[in-house]
Amino acid sequence: MLPTLSGRIQTRIFAFLVIGTLWAQIAVYYLPGGAPTDINRRAMYQVLLVAGVLGIGWELIYHGLMQFRWEKDWPTLFGLITVLNEGALAFAVLRAGVFDTTEHLPFSTFAVGFGTTWIVLWLFFNGPMRIFTVHWRFRGGRLL
Repeated sequence: MLPTLSGRIQTRIFAFLVIGTLWAQIAVYYLPGGAPTDINRRAMYQVLLVAGVLGIGWELIYHGLMQFRWEKDWPTLFGLITVLNEGALAFAVLRAGVFDTTEHLPFSTFAVGFGTTWIVLWLFFNGPMRIFTVHWRFRGGRLL
C-alpha cells in the first residue's frame, strides 16, 4: 500500500516535531552567520514551524500531482529535490517578516539549517523509519 494523504501529513508532522527538533538542537552550534546560539535556536525552531505548516500545503499539491503518475507515488529522488521549492517558499515567508528574528536571517544560515534538516529527514524516511516502523507502509503511511 502506498502512503495516503493523511498518512503523509502525519509522517511529516511527526518528523518535523521529533527528528527536526532533535536535529535543531545539534545544528544550532554549527550555523554560519555569527549569531548567538539562542538566536540561532529560535530561528531554527521558526524555520521548522514555517516549513512544517507550509509542508501540509505542499502535501496537498504533491497529492494532486501524484494522481497523474501510474503508481501514484514519488520516486525517492523526487522526495530529495523537493527541498528546492519548499526551501525557496519557506525562505520567502520567513524573509517577509512572519517572525521578528527571521526577517534579517542570512541566507547562509537558513540554507545550512534548512538543508541539513531536510537531508536528515530524508535519510530518516528512507532508512530507520522503514526499519523501526515496518507497519508504516502497509497502513498507508499513517502513524496513528
